[in-house]
Amino acid sequence: MKRNIITTADGSKTIQIEEWNEQYHSVHGAIQEAKHVFIKHGLFFFKEMHPKIQPIHILEIGFGTGLNAYLTLLKSSETQTKIEYVGVEAFPVIAEEINQLNYVEELKTDEKLFSKLHDTSWETDQDITGDFKLTKQKKEFKNINDTNIFNIIYFDAFGARVQPELWTETIFQKMYDALQVEGVLVTYAAKGSVRRAMQAVGFKVEKLPGPPGKREMLRGIKLFI
Repeated sequence: MKRNIITTADGSKTIQIEEWNEQYHSVHGAIQEAKHVFIKHGLFFFKEMHPKIQPIHILEIGFGTGLNAYLTLLKSSETQTKIEYVGVEAFPVIAEEINQLNYVEELKTDEKLFSKLHDTSWETDQDITGDFKLTKQKKEFKNINDTNIFNIIYFDAFGARVQPELWTETIFQKMYDALQVEGVLVTYAAKGSVRRAMQAVGFKVEKLPGPPGKREMLRGIKLFI
């Protein structure tokens, strides 16, 4: 499938899969969406609930361009928060595409850190900074079988319109199992079918204001083992 690098409304770039008319990030602003959904309503929400928990264990469903991981890394340094981050990706983005992204320039940050996220080997634990440890796992989401490990899940899979199999009760059961009690799952999605699938496996689900260009998003909390 043909893949294009496009510029989103906030000036940051993302990858578009032309055949699907689907992007890795919102066309209304890649960086804005990531900050709103995953940092504000995921990481910062959990830190406010549990200020003493460190390290915070995060699972990302769809490592993709590395934008969510990069923003989390930057916040870990700014707030002196230790984070152990696992990014799962079935089809890693190639270096040629990564090199065309402009997150370093838009965020005015150190290119070495962003490069290190992508240069580290898959299936190994890597200390990116003193506060941020990364493990990249190349596998399909259906093969995740972790239990009671993570505090936060960034659920950033391609949309249900193009990959409905990623938004089922079966997948969300795996997410629920992977979280510790009072763990949080955040996603940009707000479809009723997604909300019902999350609720069916035990999540307490709330609708939140969405990022620019999107009215709502969802956040789920695991209340019981």
